[in-house]
Amino acid sequence: MMLSSASLPLGGIDLSYRDSGPAVHPVPVILVHGMGGDGRTWDPFVRALRSRGRRVVTVDLRGHGRSGRAPSYLFEEFASDLVELCDELGFSQVDLVGHSLGGHATTIVAQERPALVRRLVVEEAPLPLRTGDDEQTLARRLPSPVELWHALTSLVRSPRAVIAFDRSMTAPALDQFRSPDERWWSRVELIEAPVLVLRGGPTGMVDPQRLDAMTAMLSDVVVHEFSCGHSIHRDRYREFEAVVLPFLLGA
Repeated sequence: MMLSSASLPLGGIDLSYRDSGPAVHPVPVILVHGMGGDGRTWDPFVRALRSRGRRVVTVDLRGHGRSGRAPSYLFEEFASDLVELCDELGFSQVDLVGHSLGGHATTIVAQERPALVRRLVVEEAPLPLRTGDDEQTLARRLPSPVELWHALTSLVRSPRAVIAFDRSMTAPALDQFRSPDERWWSRVELIEAPVLVLRGGPTGMVDPQRLDAMTAMLSDVVVHEFSCGHSIHRDRYREFEAVVLPFLLGA
């Protein structure tokens, strides 16, 4: 699997990405990792997409991987970086796949630029609070032995993600997830793309009541529930691939 690495000066930082280059299918797939990770978390899925004729771009979000650190880590800024990357690469339409923080950023992209997003996959992205909701709970239990093992082996395979991660974003990110975001909720209906939501079950980070509220506002949405917790593409890769590939390969 050959992906060329590059970076672009976007939003006052150097944003790093890897690009597989032109492919048979005209719509590229952009894969967006979660907080504390980097683009290499998607390597198995990159191979699956490439073998099916898709162009794939993996991005390191600001403050992650090979991308530069930033003075600010607002959710809207993560999304703006993705939009600017698409514009710089000349993409008029893309499929977006995002995990956790990256998944939330992709929903903002789909709200801000509906015509840009052909299909949207949102994996275990915590949904914002609404006014009057109880405080957000992002972790309901300690990780299971299986989850701990997968996390440890991921660390061994890709230590760069842990070393490069700008931990100063952790508190601001949690504060944003714990604060009501009525603007996000008011713009859910602007999403035009078919949406596939992946939920990690009761041990994940997606509140079921807010998920019901979001899906009721979308015209084309499917929810698929797993039983593995927060990192579905890592801990249940084969199941993840079996659900996501057909969705992305559809006309």
